[in-house]
Amino acid sequence: MENIVSTFWATLRSFQFKDIIDIVIITLILYYLFKLLRQSRAGQLIKGVVVLLVVYAISGIAQLTMVNYILSSIFQFSAIIIIIIFQPELRQGLERLGRSNITLKNIVNTSQTTESPTMKAISDVADSCAVFSKSKTGALIVFERESMLSEIAGTGTYINSDTSPALIGNIFFNKAPLHDGACIIRNGHILAAGCILPLTNSLNVSQSLGTRHRAAIGLSEECDAVVVVVSEETGSISIALNGLLTRDYTRNTLYDELVKLVVTGESDRSNLFSGLFKSRKEKGDE
Repeated sequence: MENIVSTFWATLRSFQFKDIIDIVIITLILYYLFKLLRQSRAGQLIKGVVVLLVVYAISGIAQLTMVNYILSSIFQFSAIIIIIIFQPELRQGLERLGRSNITLKNIVNTSQTTESPTMKAISDVADSCAVFSKSKTGALIVFERESMLSEIAGTGTYINSDTSPALIGNIFFNKAPLHDGACIIRNGHILAAGCILPLTNSLNVSQSLGTRHRAAIGLSEECDAVVVVVSEETGSISIALNGLLTRDYTRNTLYDELVKLVVTGESDRSNLFSGLFKSRKEKGDE
C-alpha cells in the first residue's frame, strides 16, 4: 500500500501543464469519435468487430486452429478494412475538423448591413417561412456557407436570381414543378431550386419525420450548410445544422438565428467544442 501511495505522489509531482493539454486533446478526440460512431451505422459495425475480437480470443484459448488463423489473417489487414468500412464516417469527421469559424469570410460578413444581399435573403426567407408556416406549405431552403454546394445545385434548376418573398413563394407553391426539391442560396442569391439532397442514414432520427426533414439533416451532416425546413403537416419551422434539428421557430427567432449562423458565424455547432452544448431539441425529437 505504501508503494502505491508513494508511486502516486511521485507521478503527481512530475505532472506538468503539457500533460493537462495532452489529456484534454485525447479526451476531445475520444469524445467526438464516440459521438460520430453513436450517430451513425458505424456503431453497429463496432459491435460486430468486438464480437470478432471475443471469438478470436476464445479461439486462441480453446486452440481452434482454423478459426484463429482466419481471424488473425483478417486482423492483419484491419487498417485497410477500417478505412473501407468507415469511409463515410472518416470523411464526415475530417470535413468537420477542417471547418473553422474564424475565417476571412466571417470577418467580412460581420460588417454587412441590412441592405446587403445576404441580409436581404435572410429577411426574405424569414418572411416567406412565416407565410408557409401559416398555410402549411412545405419548404426546404439551404444557406451555403464554406462548403460549396455546386454539385447539389446541379441536381436542380439553376436560377441565379435575387431573393424575394414572391419568388420563394412561387418556388414552393405546391403545384409548382420545383416545390419538392431544395432551394440553395449562395451569397444572398438563389443559386438553384428543385435540388435533391442526400437523406440521413442516422438511426437516431425520429420515425415521425418525413423525407423533407431527413434530407435537411442529411445535408447538414455532410457539410456546414444551414438548412431551413417548413413542415407541410404541422407548419413548424426548423433549422438543421451539423446533423441536429432545432424546431419551433417564429419569424423573428428564425431571422435572428440565421443572422447568427450565416452572417456573424455565432452559435455555430460545427466547431470543435460544439458537441459539449446541447441544442434546444436534438436530432429528430418530436
